[in-house]
Amino acid sequence: MALRSGAAVIACIAREKATPFLSSKSPRFHHFPSHSLQIFTSHLNHQTGFKNQIRAIQEATANPLNPKKEYDQKKEQSSPAENWKIKMLYDGDCPLCMREVNMLQERNQQYGTIKFVDISSDEYSPEENQGLDYQTVMGRIHAILSDGTIVTDVEAFRRLYEHVGLGWVYAVTKYEPIATIADAVYGFWAKYRLQVTGRPPLEEVLEARRKKKVEVCGDNNACKM
Repeated sequence: MALRSGAAVIACIAREKATPFLSSKSPRFHHFPSHSLQIFTSHLNHQTGFKNQIRAIQEATANPLNPKKEYDQKKEQSSPAENWKIKMLYDGDCPLCMREVNMLQERNQQYGTIKFVDISSDEYSPEENQGLDYQTVMGRIHAILSDGTIVTDVEAFRRLYEHVGLGWVYAVTKYEPIATIADAVYGFWAKYRLQVTGRPPLEEVLEARRKKKVEVCGDNNACKM
Protein backbone atom coordinates (compact mmCIF):
# COMPACT_ATOMS: atom_id res chain seq x y z
CA MET A 1 0.00 0.00 0.00
CA ALA A 2 1.19 3.43 -0.73
CA LEU A 3 2.29 6.24 1.44
CA ARG A 4 1.89 9.92 0.99
CA SER A 5 5.54 10.73 1.68
CA GLY A 6 6.63 8.53 -1.22
CA ALA A 7 4.13 10.31 -3.41
CA ALA A 8 5.33 13.68 -2.18
CA VAL A 9 8.93 12.88 -3.13
CA ILE A 10 7.78 11.82 -6.59
CA ALA A 11 5.70 14.98 -7.02
CA CYS A 12 8.69 17.11 -6.03
CA ILE A 13 10.87 15.37 -8.62
CA ALA A 14 8.16 15.90 -11.21
CA ARG A 15 7.85 19.59 -10.44
CA GLU A 16 11.65 20.03 -10.48
CA LYS A 17 11.84 18.46 -13.93
CA ALA A 18 8.77 20.24 -15.25
CA THR A 19 9.52 23.74 -13.93
CA PRO A 20 13.31 24.16 -13.52
CA PHE A 21 13.02 27.94 -13.65
CA LEU A 22 11.41 27.88 -10.21
CA SER A 23 14.12 25.75 -8.62
CA SER A 24 16.35 27.50 -6.11
CA LYS A 25 19.27 25.65 -7.72
CA SER A 26 18.57 27.10 -11.12
CA PRO A 27 20.57 30.20 -12.14
CA ARG A 28 17.42 31.62 -13.72
CA PHE A 29 15.69 31.61 -10.36
CA HIS A 30 18.10 34.17 -8.95
CA HIS A 31 17.30 36.56 -11.79
CA PHE A 32 13.54 36.21 -11.41
CA PRO A 33 12.27 39.59 -10.08
CA SER A 34 10.81 39.26 -6.61
CA HIS A 35 7.85 41.49 -7.43
CA SER A 36 7.06 39.36 -10.49
CA LEU A 37 7.18 36.24 -8.37
CA GLN A 38 4.73 37.82 -5.92
CA ILE A 39 2.36 38.71 -8.73
CA PHE A 40 2.69 35.19 -10.14
CA THR A 41 1.97 33.63 -6.74
CA SER A 42 -0.95 35.97 -6.11
CA HIS A 43 -2.46 35.07 -9.47
CA LEU A 44 -2.24 31.35 -8.74
CA ASN A 45 -3.69 31.75 -5.28
CA HIS A 46 -6.80 33.38 -6.72
CA GLN A 47 -7.47 30.60 -9.20
CA THR A 48 -10.62 28.60 -8.34
CA GLY A 49 -9.80 25.82 -5.93
CA PHE A 50 -6.02 26.29 -6.14
CA LYS A 51 -5.63 27.11 -2.48
CA ASN A 52 -7.73 24.13 -1.51
CA GLN A 53 -5.66 21.83 -3.70
CA ILE A 54 -2.38 22.99 -2.20
CA ARG A 55 -3.79 22.80 1.32
CA ALA A 56 -5.02 19.26 0.76
CA ILE A 57 -1.67 18.08 -0.57
CA GLN A 58 0.22 19.76 2.27
CA GLU A 59 -2.10 18.19 4.83
CA ALA A 60 -1.38 14.79 3.33
CA THR A 61 2.25 15.12 4.39
CA ALA A 62 1.72 17.00 7.68
CA ASN A 63 1.83 15.09 10.98
CA PRO A 64 2.60 11.82 9.14
CA LEU A 65 2.66 9.69 12.28
CA ASN A 66 -0.85 10.54 13.40
CA PRO A 67 -2.30 7.02 13.95
CA LYS A 68 -5.93 8.11 13.96
CA LYS A 69 -8.25 7.04 11.18
CA GLU A 70 -9.72 10.43 10.38
CA TYR A 71 -11.44 8.98 7.36
CA ASP A 72 -15.22 9.19 7.73
CA GLN A 73 -16.72 5.89 6.62
CA LYS A 74 -20.07 7.59 6.02
CA LYS A 75 -18.50 9.71 3.30
CA GLU A 76 -17.58 6.55 1.43
CA GLN A 77 -21.26 5.79 1.02
CA SER A 78 -22.24 9.27 -0.09
CA SER A 79 -22.03 8.39 -3.78
CA PRO A 80 -23.83 5.49 -5.48
CA ALA A 81 -21.43 2.55 -5.75
CA GLU A 82 -22.23 2.05 -9.42
CA ASN A 83 -20.82 5.48 -10.26
CA TRP A 84 -17.22 4.80 -9.21
CA LYS A 85 -14.55 4.86 -11.89
CA ILE A 86 -11.62 3.61 -9.87
CA LYS A 87 -11.25 1.68 -6.62
CA MET A 88 -8.46 2.53 -4.19
CA LEU A 89 -7.19 -0.30 -2.00
CA TYR A 90 -5.57 1.27 1.06
CA ASP A 91 -4.08 0.18 4.38
CA GLY A 92 -6.31 1.66 7.06
CA ASP A 93 -3.72 0.87 9.76
CA CYS A 94 -1.13 3.05 8.06
CA PRO A 95 -1.10 6.62 9.44
CA LEU A 96 0.54 8.09 6.33
CA CYS A 97 -1.83 6.25 4.03
CA MET A 98 -4.77 7.66 5.95
CA ARG A 99 -3.54 11.21 5.45
CA GLU A 100 -3.77 10.68 1.71
CA VAL A 101 -7.04 8.78 1.87
CA ASN A 102 -8.59 11.60 3.88
CA MET A 103 -7.47 14.17 1.32
CA LEU A 104 -8.70 12.13 -1.65
CA GLN A 105 -11.97 11.36 0.13
CA GLU A 106 -12.57 15.05 0.69
CA ARG A 107 -11.94 15.76 -2.98
CA ASN A 108 -14.12 12.82 -3.96
CA GLN A 109 -17.17 14.45 -2.38
CA GLN A 110 -17.33 16.62 -5.46
CA TYR A 111 -16.59 13.93 -8.03
CA GLY A 112 -17.87 10.63 -6.60
CA THR A 113 -15.49 8.70 -8.84
CA ILE A 114 -13.38 6.79 -6.29
CA LYS A 115 -14.46 3.84 -4.20
CA PHE A 116 -12.29 3.36 -1.11
CA VAL A 117 -11.56 -0.15 0.18
CA ASP A 118 -9.74 -0.69 3.48
CA ILE A 119 -7.68 -3.86 3.16
CA SER A 120 -7.05 -3.93 6.92
CA SER A 121 -10.75 -4.41 7.57
CA ASP A 122 -11.93 -7.86 8.69
CA GLU A 123 -14.50 -7.62 5.91
CA TYR A 124 -11.91 -7.19 3.14
CA SER A 125 -12.56 -9.75 0.41
CA PRO A 126 -9.97 -10.61 -2.26
CA GLU A 127 -12.74 -12.17 -4.32
CA GLU A 128 -14.42 -8.78 -4.64
CA ASN A 129 -11.17 -7.10 -5.61
CA GLN A 130 -9.78 -9.03 -8.55
CA GLY A 131 -8.27 -11.70 -6.29
CA LEU A 132 -5.81 -9.28 -4.65
CA ASP A 133 -5.05 -10.66 -1.19
CA TYR A 134 -3.93 -8.68 1.85
CA GLN A 135 -0.24 -9.54 1.54
CA THR A 136 -0.08 -8.53 -2.11
CA VAL A 137 -1.77 -5.18 -1.58
CA MET A 138 0.38 -4.43 1.47
CA GLY A 139 3.45 -4.52 -0.75
CA ARG A 140 2.52 -1.52 -2.91
CA ILE A 141 -0.48 0.56 -3.87
CA HIS A 142 -3.11 -1.11 -6.03
CA ALA A 143 -6.10 0.48 -7.71
CA ILE A 144 -8.78 -1.19 -9.81
CA LEU A 145 -10.50 0.52 -12.72
CA SER A 146 -14.22 0.01 -13.27
CA ASP A 147 -13.46 -2.37 -16.16
CA GLY A 148 -11.41 -4.61 -13.85
CA THR A 149 -7.97 -3.38 -14.93
CA ILE A 150 -5.45 -3.34 -12.08
CA VAL A 151 -2.96 -0.48 -11.88
CA THR A 152 -0.10 -0.15 -9.40
CA ASP A 153 2.66 2.15 -8.22
CA VAL A 154 2.84 5.70 -9.56
CA GLU A 155 0.29 4.96 -12.28
CA ALA A 156 -2.25 4.17 -9.56
CA PHE A 157 -1.59 7.52 -7.90
CA ARG A 158 -1.87 9.29 -11.25
CA ARG A 159 -5.20 7.66 -12.10
CA LEU A 160 -6.64 8.38 -8.65
CA TYR A 161 -5.60 12.02 -8.73
CA GLU A 162 -6.96 12.45 -12.25
CA HIS A 163 -10.37 11.28 -11.10
CA VAL A 164 -10.62 14.03 -8.48
CA GLY A 165 -9.34 16.92 -10.56
CA LEU A 166 -5.71 16.81 -9.43
CA GLY A 167 -4.21 15.21 -12.50
CA TRP A 168 -1.64 17.98 -12.81
CA VAL A 169 0.19 16.70 -9.71
CA TYR A 170 1.37 13.53 -11.46
CA ALA A 171 0.98 14.55 -15.11
CA VAL A 172 4.71 14.65 -15.80
CA THR A 173 5.14 11.04 -14.58
CA LYS A 174 3.57 9.85 -17.82
CA TYR A 175 6.79 10.58 -19.64
CA GLU A 176 10.29 9.13 -19.59
CA PRO A 177 12.66 9.34 -17.87
CA ILE A 178 10.45 10.77 -15.12
CA ALA A 179 8.20 7.68 -15.15
CA THR A 180 11.12 5.33 -14.42
CA ILE A 181 12.58 7.61 -11.75
CA ALA A 182 9.21 8.06 -10.07
CA ASP A 183 8.52 4.32 -9.92
CA ALA A 184 12.00 3.69 -8.49
CA VAL A 185 11.52 6.28 -5.76
CA TYR A 186 8.08 4.95 -4.89
CA GLY A 187 9.32 1.34 -4.91
CA PHE A 188 12.02 2.22 -2.38
CA TRP A 189 9.51 3.98 -0.17
CA ALA A 190 6.97 1.15 -0.35
CA LYS A 191 9.64 -1.34 0.69
CA TYR A 192 10.46 0.49 3.92
CA ARG A 193 7.19 2.23 4.78
CA LEU A 194 6.37 -0.06 7.71
CA GLN A 195 9.70 0.60 9.40
CA VAL A 196 9.45 4.34 8.75
CA THR A 197 6.05 4.53 10.42
CA GLY A 198 7.17 2.45 13.40
CA ARG A 199 5.25 -0.68 12.51
CA PRO A 200 6.61 -4.26 12.68
CA PRO A 201 7.86 -6.08 9.56
CA LEU A 202 5.25 -7.39 7.14
CA GLU A 203 5.84 -10.96 8.29
CA GLU A 204 4.83 -10.02 11.85
CA VAL A 205 1.84 -8.05 10.61
CA LEU A 206 0.69 -11.06 8.58
CA GLU A 207 1.15 -13.41 11.55
CA ALA A 208 -0.83 -11.12 13.86
CA ARG A 209 -3.58 -10.92 11.26
CA ARG A 210 -3.61 -14.71 10.90
CA LYS A 211 -3.95 -15.20 14.65
CA LYS A 212 -6.76 -12.68 14.79
CA LYS A 213 -8.56 -14.52 12.01
CA VAL A 214 -8.17 -17.81 13.87
CA GLU A 215 -9.60 -16.30 17.04
CA VAL A 216 -12.57 -14.86 15.19
CA CYS A 217 -13.30 -17.84 12.96
CA GLY A 218 -12.21 -20.65 15.25
CA ASP A 219 -10.97 -22.55 12.19
CA ASN A 220 -7.86 -21.34 10.41
CA ASN A 221 -8.94 -23.00 7.17
CA ALA A 222 -12.16 -21.00 7.16
CA CYS A 223 -10.33 -17.66 7.34
CA LYS A 224 -8.80 -16.07 4.33
CA MET A 225 -6.17 -13.38 4.27
